[in-house]
Amino acid sequence: MQLKIEKPVYGGDGLARLPADEKGPGKSVFVPFALEGELVEAELVEQKPGFARAKLESVVTPSSARVVAECPYFGHCGGCQYQQSSYEHQLQMKAAVLRETLQRTGKIELPCELRIHPSPAWNYRNRTRLKVRTAPEFELGYHRFRSHDFLAVQQCPISSPLIDRAIKAITALGTGGHSGGELQELELFANQADDTLLVEAYCTSGIVQDDAVKLAEKLKASLQEIVGVTVFDATQASQPKYLGHAGDTHLSYQTEGINYRVSAGSFFQVNRFLIDLLVGLVTSGAVGKSALDLYAGVGLFSAVLARSFAQVIAVEASQTSFSDLRHNAPQEVRAVRATTEQFLDKESLRPDFVVVDPPRGGLGERNVRNLVKMNPARITYVSCDPSTLARDLRTFVGLGYRIEGADFIDLFPQTYHIESVFRLAP
Repeated sequence: MQLKIEKPVYGGDGLARLPADEKGPGKSVFVPFALEGELVEAELVEQKPGFARAKLESVVTPSSARVVAECPYFGHCGGCQYQQSSYEHQLQMKAAVLRETLQRTGKIELPCELRIHPSPAWNYRNRTRLKVRTAPEFELGYHRFRSHDFLAVQQCPISSPLIDRAIKAITALGTGGHSGGELQELELFANQADDTLLVEAYCTSGIVQDDAVKLAEKLKASLQEIVGVTVFDATQASQPKYLGHAGDTHLSYQTEGINYRVSAGSFFQVNRFLIDLLVGLVTSGAVGKSALDLYAGVGLFSAVLARSFAQVIAVEASQTSFSDLRHNAPQEVRAVRATTEQFLDKESLRPDFVVVDPPRGGLGERNVRNLVKMNPARITYVSCDPSTLARDLRTFVGLGYRIEGADFIDLFPQTYHIESVFRLAP
């Protein structure tokens, strides 16, 4: 059928409407890889009581923003959703989705300008995680679009040039006789100069330590820039079990002002071009006696906040990231290993400034209420999911906080993912 695309929605699809019938107005239908204003030919592939999904067959009337995708795997690979759009239009789509999600989910009309911060559109990722297939031959790849089927790749143009070279080198190593039957995933992490690479290998639980070390040594030998390979048990996703390593277990990541140690298994921001901008947006103008950094990771924000506050309390649950946090943090930072919920449930601090950078699940009402009880003069919320952001902002606003600033920082070009920074005050 032919469908007219009304607008983009979070997740990368275009929204259209099915024709009205005797049951009422036509329900929403989600069409991947379609842009606002386009007339498309699409085939319905899924019908639900409240919506439908369709497969894009052809574009009858294309948007003026439509371009030819640069990646040969686009449309087949599940990693990118927006390569068919000019980058300028991608920014407009994401900003519109963010605003609408705030309105629909949070009942929030932004009282301030949404500032937009673009990124170089390609080669921006410093970290890429790939699936491994070992038979009939050794290959690296991703899941196919909306499936768990394997798609072999030889390149990834949103990844750094060094990561791209590593994909080719490790694939060649595998086809050169390395069986790797126990290997399931590889994560490649490049430093800021893109001249040093750290590799995490995730294997099945049956591999013994000696074999894990041998695998690490073979992977390390595949490319000169690989300084270390650490092997983990892939069956323990929340806190992978260490199995062995070759070379370094961490690399140094230099930002404008601080050199961070980032170990295999630790979280670090993935856009190698915008890390300093993100840190500046979060920490600029924040001063006082005490600051609280929740979901602190390796101390990306804590180490900078220590310059402006007499004391910084940094809370992190992951053992690996916490170890890096303690290494990276100056003496003004008190590192606490706990979940944010555990910490907020028992603490009764009065911080001047709080920064929160939660995972996609957001803060949740319990944590928001406990934070508000502390009555901080300023809260900066770093979000990677507009839906949970809108939910949490609605709670903050309902408890007396107001939005003073809003930034959309495009850490993930070519994809639907939206990173934002919101500043709140009572």
